[in-house]
Amino acid sequence: MQQRHTKKLALAISLVLSACTTTTRTSTTLAPQEFYGSSQPFTKEAVYFVMTDRFVDGDPSNNHPQQGGKYPTFGLPLSNESGDTAYVGYMGGDLQGVLNNAAYIKDMGFTAVWLTPILDNPDEAFSGGEPITFGGAFKDGGKTGYHGYWANNFYQMDEHLGSPGLDYKAYTQQMREKFGLKSVLDIVANHGTPSFDMPEDQAKFGELYDRDGKLVADHQNLPPEALDPAKPLHDFFHKFPDILQLSNLDESNAQVQDYLINSYLYWIEQGADAFRIDTIRHVPHAFWRLMSDRIRAKYPNFYMFGESFNYDANFIAQHTLAKNGAISVLDFPQQKAIVSVFENPDSDFAELEKVLYLTHGPYENPYELTTFYDNHDMPRMNASDEGFIDANNWLFTSRGIPVVYQGSELGFMRGKAEHQGNRNYLGQANIELAKQHPIHHALSRVANLRKNIPALQNGLQVNIELAGNKAAFYRVLVKEGVSQVALVMLNKGDTAAEFSVNKALQQGVWYRQSSDEQRNISDRQDTLNSSVGPHDVQVWLYKGEVTQEALLTELSALMRYK
Repeated sequence: MQQRHTKKLALAISLVLSACTTTTRTSTTLAPQEFYGSSQPFTKEAVYFVMTDRFVDGDPSNNHPQQGGKYPTFGLPLSNESGDTAYVGYMGGDLQGVLNNAAYIKDMGFTAVWLTPILDNPDEAFSGGEPITFGGAFKDGGKTGYHGYWANNFYQMDEHLGSPGLDYKAYTQQMREKFGLKSVLDIVANHGTPSFDMPEDQAKFGELYDRDGKLVADHQNLPPEALDPAKPLHDFFHKFPDILQLSNLDESNAQVQDYLINSYLYWIEQGADAFRIDTIRHVPHAFWRLMSDRIRAKYPNFYMFGESFNYDANFIAQHTLAKNGAISVLDFPQQKAIVSVFENPDSDFAELEKVLYLTHGPYENPYELTTFYDNHDMPRMNASDEGFIDANNWLFTSRGIPVVYQGSELGFMRGKAEHQGNRNYLGQANIELAKQHPIHHALSRVANLRKNIPALQNGLQVNIELAGNKAAFYRVLVKEGVSQVALVMLNKGDTAAEFSVNKALQQGVWYRQSSDEQRNISDRQDTLNSSVGPHDVQVWLYKGEVTQEALLTELSALMRYK
């Protein structure tokens, strides 16, 4: 044993000495140190979020306007005294409507589309619970499953969404092959349908069916504490409530685990490229670790991000740790800061620096977070057109994977909460209006910049200045044959802003994107000066070896501590 160890040690020393000699002779052939945000391929994407039923009605034949009988499901308007209207019934949006507008989404600069759950939901409005009213919250009475989150069969697509020849698999294939768009599917694990408190038991409510259409669980309109452990149909559920009257699925039950995880694998087989996980914090980490291990055993690097609706970075970051499944999350702490900054013209860019967590932060990797300013579960951002433009300029140049909710490209229903119009039907007419809207124009410009510059997708972020109305930072990517430094300058003010950048500035030729302008930085000219117009963004790009010592030092630190 000792002799074998001595031989191995001698061989190792010989290889080291040989490598040192080779390095001395051929140092120019060594690969440069790599600098990048993440090894997760999905970081290059930009996501357009679609609430499927509320996007565009591409196929009126699947609307089922008479469905529901005495508990109708179509329309169902809620109004206030001012005549504002929100809806809690189906409105007609479907997969065909998304496909019809795939070129529109692609042209804006997005590379992936996130759909709300496509699963089968009950065919009636819910008769239990507290009745929902205009502007109300945490009440499900009178609502339908138009949003897709009330699944009664995790393997079956809802009849309102598909069309002849267009199931989910055909949809994902066409999105990918015709438009180069990936598909993000919204999944749920903690609950099914509203399941109790109905005057009389309603079909599909409280029920779960398997892939073959067999009933495998039924709440039978009983409150959780009345469920009988001796009855097999009750085994799928916890015996205590979680959210309103929603069934509380027992994730510790092996049958439930198989039911859910196998359904997720099924939808990956149908073309889902990534998952957004609803209400992730309502399910223990142990389930997500099991689910992640099983999915990634078959689909390595499969990207998932969860909704942990909490503004505490240390809390939501727990989901990103390898021991908890290595699932990324929506960046709620930054969302709060983004809204604060871009709704208020007198705000300070410095507020955003606090929530980036580029070093020594709680996240496994901050570059894998999905960044956003609003969605379907909160009030839409209540900013001016300029505020939306500034927010998008930040979202598509700073670290993370940008997500934009449908309609934000024209400030649709700005400031409105869920039952005040947040989820109102967008429709083809509004999409046509959006094409001429200044928010859409500016969004398309910056999103396509990101789409075409790898450094903006996955480069390390080195902050230069974030103060007042000005922000300047580098995004640096040196990986797999790409070597780029993007210098980003943002101005959220109403007048032009002057930038003078010399901190860690790489020597060489810098090219201003979307322009013919260029600057040669050298010993004699060591500062890049530029004027950025009001509510505008400039990106300067350097391509080549990174040699600037201060920049290399900063990048090495970021690689160690991200």
